[in-house]
Amino acid sequence: MTTEPVSKTVHTFCRYFMASCGIEVTVENNRVKKISADKQNPHTWQDFCAKGRTANQVVEHPRRILNPMRRVGDTYVEATWDEAISDIAAKMNALIDADGPDAVGIYYGNPSGSSSSNIIFMNGWLDAIGTNSRYMIGSVDQNAAHVVADAMYGSLLMAPVSDIDNCDYFLLVGANPAVSAWNWLETVPGGWRRALERQKQGATIAVVDPLRTETADKADVHLAVRPGQDWALLLAMVKVILDEGLEHRQDCAELATGVGELRSLVADADLDDLASRCDIPRSRIEQVAHDFAAAHAAMVVTRTGVSLHLAGTVAEWLGHVLNVVTGRMDRPGGRRFEPGYVDALRLASMVTMESHKSRLAGRDMVAGAHALSELPDEITTPGAGQIRAFVINCGNPVVSGPDGAKLDEAFAQLDLLVAIDLVQRESHRHAHWLLPAVHWLERDDLPAFTSSAHDQPYLHYGVRAVEPPPGTREEWRIFVDLVIAMNKPLFGAKGLNGFVKGTRTIARLTRRPGVEFGPHWLNRLMVATARKVNGRRIKWRDVLAHPHGWVLGPPEFGHFRNALRTPDKKVHAAPPEFVARARELLAEPPPAAPAGYPFQLANRRNRHSMNSWLNELPGLHPAGKRNEVVIHPDDAQALGISEGDRVKVYSPVGAIELPAAVNERPRRGVVVVDHGWGSRVFDPRSGAKPESYGANRNLLIDGGPVDPLSQTAALNSSYVGVERV
Repeated sequence: MTTEPVSKTVHTFCRYFMASCGIEVTVENNRVKKISADKQNPHTWQDFCAKGRTANQVVEHPRRILNPMRRVGDTYVEATWDEAISDIAAKMNALIDADGPDAVGIYYGNPSGSSSSNIIFMNGWLDAIGTNSRYMIGSVDQNAAHVVADAMYGSLLMAPVSDIDNCDYFLLVGANPAVSAWNWLETVPGGWRRALERQKQGATIAVVDPLRTETADKADVHLAVRPGQDWALLLAMVKVILDEGLEHRQDCAELATGVGELRSLVADADLDDLASRCDIPRSRIEQVAHDFAAAHAAMVVTRTGVSLHLAGTVAEWLGHVLNVVTGRMDRPGGRRFEPGYVDALRLASMVTMESHKSRLAGRDMVAGAHALSELPDEITTPGAGQIRAFVINCGNPVVSGPDGAKLDEAFAQLDLLVAIDLVQRESHRHAHWLLPAVHWLERDDLPAFTSSAHDQPYLHYGVRAVEPPPGTREEWRIFVDLVIAMNKPLFGAKGLNGFVKGTRTIARLTRRPGVEFGPHWLNRLMVATARKVNGRRIKWRDVLAHPHGWVLGPPEFGHFRNALRTPDKKVHAAPPEFVARARELLAEPPPAAPAGYPFQLANRRNRHSMNSWLNELPGLHPAGKRNEVVIHPDDAQALGISEGDRVKVYSPVGAIELPAAVNERPRRGVVVVDHGWGSRVFDPRSGAKPESYGANRNLLIDGGPVDPLSQTAALNSSYVGVERV
């Protein structure tokens, strides 16, 4: 007798960062057959791309870890979850008893941020053991945005969204939405297409980038700024606007404080000097400043291209300053605050993060974590607080962060290294335990805490499309199991562990898994306590009744002022630490290339990449795809380099080899190497040769010098040498 295949169609959303594209998943016998855009989704499907289309290749990766694996010598053997949790808990407790809680540390990457349950319960475990050894991806690419939001608006999570459909002048700084879509700490579905529609109606698109990107190809204005000098260009624009009285006087007087300090700062800045620093003619800067200030509706949008420099926080701040002083906040065509259905700012303000200075560098945490560049020394330097056990939660810091070779050497010295992931990546090669996580196609998600990131009120409960392999576990469950095994109080709350164990017992005896305490409890709580949207209370049955996603109403203005978390409910336009840092930069001589390293190393976005997460998938890249070094033709000619030549790119801390691409996209003196390549994927079951694609450009970055405000290394403006191999 032939058994008919069991088929179903599932509507959910892609969880590769913030875009949250609605997808339609065709499943047969618990295997994904096809993923396509869910065109019934009313909001997010317009940016659907190959990353979502090939997501099942991660689920079905031939080297996927399917059960916990323990390192034995140079090989791995499968173990049970009880064995894994018991061993890890015992070793961590012994280290904590001997050296204190800071002996245990963690790093969490972007994939963990795409799962609210992961982040919540990970922090529940961290609070339980009381460690301050916390590291995350933020110090690589986004800390500047959080530092600025906290200082100007009173909350690390305050991320104004773009009102694209009414904008007349877009100033895009370090952004390439033609490739990466209009997503970062905000998401505007189809944002680039919508910006081009506004352009057809007369809007101006101006791009600030040392590379002639795909976005710059379509722009009306392209300012090929010198890498790391965005701050000088933006300060020059602020100077022109304030010196010539082009500011929005009402907002400068009533919405903001610190405009007087801004006037004092720009009075001490010389326009010709700023133009020289950023290498943009003064006349062009003045013209762009005049046009931006004169536009009926305008916005500055800053992205990671601004942040990954030693002056990144000042540049990020000045982008916000331009929006504030020209009256672009909470007005059509500018930036507005979307409150979402969950007041994440209020919830965040209820969490008290204790200040903690790093043991060796003496720096404060930023957004609840220390800088990744500090981690190697914190592992290898003896003394009280030395990290001896470490968890990598869905991340690849050896590839994502600066000076990966130094971090790799440090990981090799740990007493215990635990990796939670789908496959064994570059950062996990010294792991003592490999713990198999589930893919987002295999779990339910309610991204309540990021509901304010959408450009209109929107809710989507993402259901799982397939059941996970039986030997894998969701990350939240791993952390709860570890807390119980370590006998530490989850979230630091006494009695909660007993409650969790009690619900597990009841669930087992009654054969009702939903009784067990877990993320579904919190999801129901979030919806039950959600704010009214357009006067309507959200109910759980309504959430389930919208499998394609639910637009809760049109975008509203007028929420920005109430959302401010500053004591005086005003925008602080001139935080003293930012002004002081800007004055330091003005007093320093313009940066010059050191001897032997004449080029600045920049980055670019690739639509089919997601940092270091997906580049090993053949469905995203043709066979043999690698990253390359892009060189301006004049620079290539001087070096004797031709298209396709094998090239060595080197710095004081490392060297890589990769093919050359010769074209005019970068400005002279700048070479471009894509971020996120060069991670090996190992096969812990058979020990077969690791698979590797491309070269890790971050091996060239010295993690020592950092932006003092965001603690971000110069990943996009370090100096390197180039030679033909």
